[in-house]
Amino acid sequence: MENIIETPLFSFNHIALSVKDVDRSVHFYQKLFAFKEIDNTASDSKTRWLLLDTQRQLHLIPRPNQKITTTKAVHFALSTNNLDAFIKQLDYLKIPYSNWRDEAYKIQVRNDGIRQVYFQDPDDYWIEVNDDQ
Repeated sequence: MENIIETPLFSFNHIALSVKDVDRSVHFYQKLFAFKEIDNTASDSKTRWLLLDTQRQLHLIPRPNQKITTTKAVHFALSTNNLDAFIKQLDYLKIPYSNWRDEAYKIQVRNDGIRQVYFQDPDDYWIEVNDDQ
């Protein structure tokens, strides 16, 4: 069957996380990644927006009474050009990390050679940082 409707293009825009304490979460992400806070142009809510790069965003939505449960299989990943320096930052900030098998302070090396570590934010969301540049 022929597609008669032109397929639109898509790009990644943002990820939104429900957090118990939005100020604590903003502090965590700014301290660890130096994400710049930008204006929430969508509403007058207390949701705060952080800029991940020149376009993509992280929206932190306050939900102080919501139970948040996650697993490592539900995570978001960021890439860096210097994983070793980032791991030193994790160590300096006393943020525990692991490989996929939960071996503390171990780096995961994928079959394709990409190195990655996993850790959690203040609301226990899993984050992967890798050197897939």
